[in-house]
Amino acid sequence: MQRAPGLGMLTGTRLAVWGDPIAHSRSPLLHAAAYNVLGVAWTYDRRRVDEAGFPSALSSLDASWRGLSLTMPLKPAGFQAAVEVDARARATGAVNTLLFERRGLRGYNTDVGGIVAALRELGVGEVPSARILGAGATATSALVALSEMGVGSVEILARRPEAANDLVARGAALGMHSTAGPLDARHHAVDVTVATLPGDAALAPDVVSSLADAGGVLMDVVYGTWPTSLSAAWTERGLTAASGLPMLLHQALRQVRVFVAGEQDQPLDDEARVLAAMRRALVGE
Repeated sequence: MQRAPGLGMLTGTRLAVWGDPIAHSRSPLLHAAAYNVLGVAWTYDRRRVDEAGFPSALSSLDASWRGLSLTMPLKPAGFQAAVEVDARARATGAVNTLLFERRGLRGYNTDVGGIVAALRELGVGEVPSARILGAGATATSALVALSEMGVGSVEILARRPEAANDLVARGAALGMHSTAGPLDARHHAVDVTVATLPGDAALAPDVVSSLADAGGVLMDVVYGTWPTSLSAAWTERGLTAASGLPMLLHQALRQVRVFVAGEQDQPLDDEARVLAAMRRALVGE
């Protein structure tokens, strides 16, 4: 088993994903598949924890715990709880992975790398322009991911455009030309669209049609509700549309790297077998 220098004090064997809601999470399947290949006897569960209950739930954990995966609405709370965060967590203000160390909690954002890897699988290379739908924590990770891929211009569309002001500022800080607008704005052509809206989000048919006509490749981070109205519109036009499952897979792989070696960008030994096992678990094989 790989172990990074300085992480020898990690003795816990318990892991879990926390969030609210949580029953739909496929993370336990993904992580169990990875640890089976790696030959480590770690447990990985799920627990419903809301934002108000997060501090007390966190303080109740003992030395048997190795780390946590966090989903909504806990990513900002995870950022606040960490005594040290990685560069992607700093750039987003969101932590989806906590590693327990003697000196305190170390926080990581693996969503960014997961989005990059998922878009690469779709054949997306360096592209000039992109559009993000939504303005929440996942939209922030998408913004940083697009920046890492060399996108120079990004448009953020949200039901309340003012909610995207922080994203516009973050985009500018990353050297991107960023703007915000309503979902029903006039849609100019972009190379990539990343949708971070809830799966049950109701969009007017003319808005969906306009977005598809001008949206390039679509990655819709939803995976529990599929197809979405957006993905259906893309498919009807013969355009590429993918769910959030590849993102989920690749961000989970990076979490496994963190829990094993404390570094999300350092590949595991025999990583090809680990990823293949996780991919099979994701589709129920």
